[in-house]
Amino acid sequence: MVFRLSAAMCGAVMTLAISSVAMARSEIGVVRSDAVDSAASGPAIVGAASMYNPFRPGYREGGVNTASGERYDPSAWAAAIKTDLRKKFGGVQFGAKPKYALVEGAGKKAIVKINDVGPLTPGRIIDLNEQTMRHFDPSLQRGVIAGVKVTPLVGDDWTPGPIA
Repeated sequence: MVFRLSAAMCGAVMTLAISSVAMARSEIGVVRSDAVDSAASGPAIVGAASMYNPFRPGYREGGVNTASGERYDPSAWAAAIKTDLRKKFGGVQFGAKPKYALVEGAGKKAIVKINDVGPLTPGRIIDLNEQTMRHFDPSLQRGVIAGVKVTPLVGDDWTPGPIA
């Protein structure tokens, strides 16, 4: 009887602890918009965003390794910027720490890690990876999002993801 009571109490405590950690993570994971806006560096670049995933059939650009040397990860919050914007983002290059940017479009905002560059289709300024594009276009039906604002962020300690 004592063993059953102890086991039940232990289970209740574990459930409470796990739910508390999950709640804390969800609160920590959300970045406030005003904190990001104050770290924006310079004027925003406005143009179209598209999606890139070298693991999907039909994608002709690049390969699975990014300009920073990281392997492409479709579940990360990452993107490639147009090659001629490399300097504006602190020189995305092999072995260097990735830079971060605030991306705004389709009524949503997200912090993305800029870890790649590429000769994008004319008119496009950023290629979002699949995870990031799903934030802006959940069905992935649009393919291109017009009027996207991309603003470099100061510092290296950003947590990529959506902004509340």
